[in-house]
Amino acid sequence: MSVSDELERALLYPLADQLPAPGGSIELAPGVRWVRMALPFALDHINLWLLRDQVDGRDGWTVVDTCIDHPESRALWEQVFATQLDGLPVLRVIVTHMHPDHVGLAHWICARWSTPEHECRLWMSATDYMNARYASQVVNSFGGERLADYFQSHGMAQADDLDQIRNRKSYYRNLVPDVPPSYARLQDGQQVRIGRHGWRCISGFGHAPEHMALYCEALGVLISGDMVLPRISTNVSVYEMEPEADALSLFLDSLERYLPLPADTLVLPSHGKPFKGLHTRIQQLQDHHRDRLAEVMAAAQGRAVSAYDMLPVLFKRPLDLHQITFALGESVAHLHRLWYGGQLVRRRDPQGVWRFSPCAD
Repeated sequence: MSVSDELERALLYPLADQLPAPGGSIELAPGVRWVRMALPFALDHINLWLLRDQVDGRDGWTVVDTCIDHPESRALWEQVFATQLDGLPVLRVIVTHMHPDHVGLAHWICARWSTPEHECRLWMSATDYMNARYASQVVNSFGGERLADYFQSHGMAQADDLDQIRNRKSYYRNLVPDVPPSYARLQDGQQVRIGRHGWRCISGFGHAPEHMALYCEALGVLISGDMVLPRISTNVSVYEMEPEADALSLFLDSLERYLPLPADTLVLPSHGKPFKGLHTRIQQLQDHHRDRLAEVMAAAQGRAVSAYDMLPVLFKRPLDLHQITFALGESVAHLHRLWYGGQLVRRRDPQGVWRFSPCAD
C-alpha cells in the first residue's frame, strides 16, 4: 500500500467511489450539487459546484468554479444547463481563485446567463480577480524571458528547457481568454447569502494570491477549493512576479483557519472526492511539509544547494517540463520557508544561481 493510500484510509468518503456522470451532477446536501469535468493535464479533473440560489427575487443557481475554456468543457456545461438546473437560470458565478481550471469559463458563463433584467455577475477576491485580468491580457503569462531567467537563477541549466519556457506564449490566456470586466468582491469573513443559507468566506494564501473557500454552518459543508485536497498536496510555489515570497509559511498558516470547523464537516475539494476528516487531513498536510522540510535540510548539509537540486528530493517520480515548472516553484517555497526561518542562508554563486546552506553555529 502506498503512503497516499494509507493516508486516504484515515478519511471518510461518504459516496465511496461514486462520481458524477459527464454533464450530470450528484446532490450532496440540500441544494448542493457536484459536477466533475475532465482536464487535459496530469491532474485530470476538476470538481465544480452548483448551489441553489435566489437573487433579487429570482430563483436559480450559483456556479462555484468553471473549468478551463475549451470546447469539451463548454459542451459539458451545456449538458448541465439543459439537464441539471431544473429549468432555472444561473444567477452568478463564484470563483475560488485565479488558476485557469477555476476561472477559465467565468466570462462565458456570465455572458451566457446575463439578460437585460439580470446580470450574471462574477464573485471572487479582489487580488485574484486583478491577477486573472492581467494574466489573461498579456502574451507571456507563465512563460517568456523573465520566467526563464528566474528558473535559471534557481538552478535550471538545460538550454532546451529554458528556450521552451522563453518561447511559451499565451499559456494562461489560451485557457482563460477573457475575464468579466466587472465583479463582486469576496473578502475574508464575509457572509454570502446563497439561497436559504449563509456561506462564510475563508481566505487562504500560498497557493493563490487570495484564495476564497466557502463554509456553510447550517449544512456542515466546506467548499475548500484547492486549499485542502484529500489525496494530493496543494501546489505551493514561488514565482518571478513575487520572487522572495514565503509562500509555504502563508499556506501552513492558512490551514489553521479551518481547524475551528467541526470535525464532521463535509469537505468539497476541487480535486479528488468529497470527504470527511478535515482535521485529520490538515494534520497530514502539516506532517507532509514538515517531513519535506527535514529532507531539504538534510540534503543541504553537505553542500550549498539550489532549488533545482532539490527536485529529486521533493519529487520521487520523473517530471516532464510542464510538471518541472510547478515543482521548481514549490522547491523554492520550501527553501524560502527555511531561509526566512533562519535555518538556511542564501547566497548567489558566480553563475548567478541562488544557493542555500545551513546557518553557521
